[in-house]
Order: sequence, then structure tokens, then C-alpha cells
Amino acid sequence: MKNIILWIAISVYAMGSEYYSKAEPYRFYTLQASVSGLIVKADENMEGKILSNEAFIIIDDEIDRKELNLLDEKKSNLQRSLELNKKMAANLEMIISRKNENYERIKDLPIKSTIEKDKEFFDLANTQNQLLSTLEKIETIASQLNDTQLRLEQLRYSLKKKHLEAKGMVLYKLYAKKGQVVAPGMNLAEVADITKAKLTLFLNSDELDGVREKKIYLNDKASEYTIDKIWPLSDEEHISSYKTEILIDAPKQFSALYKIEFK
Repeated sequence: MKNIILWIAISVYAMGSEYYSKAEPYRFYTLQASVSGLIVKADENMEGKILSNEAFIIIDDEIDRKELNLLDEKKSNLQRSLELNKKMAANLEMIISRKNENYERIKDLPIKSTIEKDKEFFDLANTQNQLLSTLEKIETIASQLNDTQLRLEQLRYSLKKKHLEAKGMVLYKLYAKKGQVVAPGMNLAEVADITKAKLTLFLNSDELDGVREKKIYLNDKASEYTIDKIWPLSDEEHISSYKTEILIDAPKQFSALYKIEFK
């Protein structure tokens, strides 16, 4: 596939009931930057070749990776702190339960002085306040943990978008250059999907009548292909004709000319 030639311009010729069209890649896609940054890799050697799962464009991600490592560590610390405070809260609840039992047992005893009863009460109230403080801390840590998790997801998204891949696609055109600073929305590359091919032709209104029910012959051979699309509006360049597409298996050589007949 090394010498694949990709065609954008449509070349269609008609001779009576015969049509001629070049096999084009199924789709072209323009890849745009989702994040801003300095391009540190733009592999020009891959133009015209099939891309692997290796990134052919990389936007500088050094700071993002450092922040990601720090946030991973922060997340672990917050998770440990959260678990410790939950255990503290559970222990305080047990202590409060026991102190409450003790206070209920002595509060109406005449042999206990008011000072002793107040001491038990204040001790119980102080422990309850400790529990409330711990529960509040748990809520704060949980909130911090959620914020950290959100930032981690944002960083992972940013890192993913800074490594541009298009496995299985052909790199048709590379717009990005090493050393260039890009912003979201800027065109980086154009790639072509060559898993299938399309044949494009233009039919007038008379030729459209019943065309979907007819068998398609390619280069004088009957095929099992069918029409994929017929545009409902006439074409701007081919006046009074309607753009028609046939999808076929990917040929060994794109741009090959096919003779098309409907019978």
C-alpha cells in the first residue's frame, strides 16, 4: 500500500449508459487540535503511508505529566486520610454511646453531685463535638477527593489529545509543523479511511428511475454492490444531475478507473 495515490477531485465520465469513476478513499477527515501547546513531533515521513497506533503528532505534555504524578500522589493521601477519619468517627460513635449510657445512669441519682453530673454531661458533649468535627472533616476530604479526581480526568483527556493517532488511516496531508504553537480548533492533519472505496457518478432524473433495483456491473462484471447514497438535490457543478455513490471493497490501487453499468 506504500504507493497509494489519494484523489480528492472527482473524475466521472459518462458514455451513453456507461459511466467511469475513479476509486477514492471512503472518507477524508480533518483532524483538529483539541488543546493548546507546542508541537514537539510532527512526522512528515508518514505522509502517504498507513498510520500505526504510534502518535504521529505530539503536543508538549511535560507539565501535564508532572501534575498528573503529583495529583495521583495527592489522591492516595486523601484516600488514606478519608479512611482514617472514618475509623475515628466510628470510634467516637462507640465512645459517645458508652458515655451517653453512663450519663443516663447517673443524671437522676441523688448520691451524685451536680458537679459530677455536669462533668459527665460536658464530657459527653465534648466527644459529640469531636464527632461532628470529624464528620465535617470527612466531608471536606471527600470534596477535595472529588476535585482531585476531576482534575485527573481532565489531565488524562488533555494527554490523550496531545498524542494524535489514527491507526489504519492514510496520512494524506500534514498541516502541523514541529515547533509550531497550536490552539484548539487549528487543523493538524488530513487522513483518509481506506477500509473501503467509493465510486462517484452523476445521474440525471431519467436515469434515476428504478436505478436502485438494477444490478451494478463493474468493468463488465456483475457485482453484488448496491448504491449507497443518492443526493436528493441536483449538483451545483453538474447541473440537473444527482450525485450518486457506490461503496466497494478497498482496491489494491486507489485511483483505478472503473467502468460502471446498471442492468
